[in-house]
Amino acid sequence: MSNSNGSGGVHTDPAALRELSELATAEQAEVGPDGAVAGYRAERTLRLGVELKRQFKRRRTQLVLGFVALLPFILVVAFEVGQSNPNRRSGGFVDLATASAPNFVVLALFVSGTFLLPMIVALFFGDTIASESSWSSLKYLLAIPVPRHRLLRQKAIVSGLLSAAALVLLPLVSLLVGVIWYGAGDAISPTGDAVTFGDSMIALVLSTVYIIIQLAWVAGLALLLSVSTDAPLGAVGGTVLVAILSQILDQITALEGLRNYLPTHYSFAWIDLISTDVDWSNMASGALSSLIYTTVFLLLAGRRFATRDITS
Repeated sequence: MSNSNGSGGVHTDPAALRELSELATAEQAEVGPDGAVAGYRAERTLRLGVELKRQFKRRRTQLVLGFVALLPFILVVAFEVGQSNPNRRSGGFVDLATASAPNFVVLALFVSGTFLLPMIVALFFGDTIASESSWSSLKYLLAIPVPRHRLLRQKAIVSGLLSAAALVLLPLVSLLVGVIWYGAGDAISPTGDAVTFGDSMIALVLSTVYIIIQLAWVAGLALLLSVSTDAPLGAVGGTVLVAILSQILDQITALEGLRNYLPTHYSFAWIDLISTDVDWSNMASGALSSLIYTTVFLLLAGRRFATRDITS
């Protein structure tokens, strides 16, 4: 038995409609003490594995990691095309790059530390929230619902893992390439100190850890800009510009002691590790400075994202 509304030609069954109405009335969603629907678990939303897999599939991530892995080969080609002396025992980091595999790793970290490494960290952190806003998908993530603090935390953790992967990949590939081309010899410092291959490996591991810690301020600033704009390029570019400005100011000797407060002042303090007599003071100051900047930027980012009116 069916009726027609006579205008739109839509046929309905009154009995079925009554049954559906009764079921809808009877099914009341249970609400927990925190106001959430029964069965909802915030920790099940936006899991790290899912987000990490999603980010690895992005062309941006693949290109960045691919270029980092390719850079040591580009440096080798540059030295092969040019004139280098593998037996050189004096000079600067560029002159000593072909002396041994550890020296080649030091060069790779040294030449990329000014611009490339900060840009990689800025890219992963600056793009993470701003890109969701530009794609108009951020509001849907929050509507799942994913709590704002969890979304920001998960995004930041994944960005940190990708950044760390890139920062570790560069010295690893450089070491492999250096051993093949230049051999596993002693690391020679510009001061003439010779560090054994085993000790140089420890120094390079500590150097990589220090670089990750020192670039944490870049991550914090990029995340702050990422939650403040819908333009990923603006967040990434703004962070890189601040890093470049800090490096320029650090070259102005007239600032004297004020340069110690710049976030990039201790960027290359890890070089002290390539020595027989290691001075830990600069690295300690650099790590402390970076952690302070990072904490401030992350707190500001969390506050900004928690109060932001998200419409995209």
